[in-house]
Amino acid sequence: MNVLPRFLRYVTIDTQSDPHSPTQPSTEKQKDLGKVLVEELRDLGIKDAELDEHGYVYATLEASPGHEKAPVICFCSHMDTSPDASGTNVKPIVHENYRGQDLILPDDPQIVIRAEDFPGLAENIGQDIITASGTTLLGADNKSGVAAIMAAVEHLLHHPEIPHGKLRILFTPDEEIGRGVNAVDMNKLGADFGYTIDGEEFGTLQDETFSADGARISISGVSAHPGMAKGKMENAVKIAGDLISALPKDRLSPETTEGKEGFIHPVEMEAKAESARIDFIIRDFDTARLADHRAALQAAIDQVAPRYPNSTITLEVAEQYRNMKEVLDDHPRVVDLAWRAIQAVGVTPKKDSIRGGTDGSRLSFMGLPCPNIFAGEHAFHSKYEWASVYEMKKAAEVIVEISRLAALG
Repeated sequence: MNVLPRFLRYVTIDTQSDPHSPTQPSTEKQKDLGKVLVEELRDLGIKDAELDEHGYVYATLEASPGHEKAPVICFCSHMDTSPDASGTNVKPIVHENYRGQDLILPDDPQIVIRAEDFPGLAENIGQDIITASGTTLLGADNKSGVAAIMAAVEHLLHHPEIPHGKLRILFTPDEEIGRGVNAVDMNKLGADFGYTIDGEEFGTLQDETFSADGARISISGVSAHPGMAKGKMENAVKIAGDLISALPKDRLSPETTEGKEGFIHPVEMEAKAESARIDFIIRDFDTARLADHRAALQAAIDQVAPRYPNSTITLEVAEQYRNMKEVLDDHPRVVDLAWRAIQAVGVTPKKDSIRGGTDGSRLSFMGLPCPNIFAGEHAFHSKYEWASVYEMKKAAEVIVEISRLAALG
């Protein structure tokens, strides 16, 4: 499974998405990787590989002879990297034959990937580990998944004796900013079910995510000259601060929750004396509880608003995605197929829930049941990100095995 050279090539291409951009994709540079992938797919002999105007890569691996009636499976990974850390001038470093030591990154020695902080490193002693150099993220989220899919496609093409049905490959932009499947053409994709290759812990099979809403509090205060503001000014900056302070301190936040606990999380604020806005993400595994979290935000507004009688505070909430388990529970074969494939390649499968979302969350509700499989990526969205070559190879083997098992029925 030829994952390493592909991965090293992909991570050097800057594909950071931009939540403030209204375009699709949010950044044109994401297409730079898309063009490379299309060229590589065509070089492998996949003639229909294409990059569309929205930044999606579509490609088809036709069924092996005699297996044309097998279900059509989509394998999906996203090309963009998180806006949370720089993705420019990534310099990947391969730490061969890892021995359990802390990894000091040369371009910023203060960035140390400590073995005690990342238990997954202990499972990779004797394997090759990849990091960035200390000034950027690595981009393993989700270029490890991209590399695994590409390696699996190459392997199937070079081993025609392995049976498989028709496979559809989908690489998406803008997953990190919640727009990964906004413009996917489901009719064009034409798959029966799919798998995202975008998980962290080795062996994990994830069939459950948060349900998610986005919320915005908009504040119109009363501005006045600060020298003559007594009894007149109602400072929107201070109103925003009061609203944040009114939220629960010991619960309902990412820093105080774990497991299946939901949260309300302010992610961005823009404020001046006259006006302000606060953007939140609202998350819970139980979709019905999102209403409770919205009510907690409204309660904070109701608590603060009487102090500022001449100002207005409004709350808007929009649906983002829903827990894919609500769909996957109706398609147990899709999850079972992946479970058996992970076992078949010698890995112990682990059922897990994602305290987040994937493209698979929305794809599932768009008619493509789509759980998530491990990809060898770790410590997402940070300069501490690292990837395991062994785990990427195993992810590629799982893709091949899912394809084989599905073809055999």
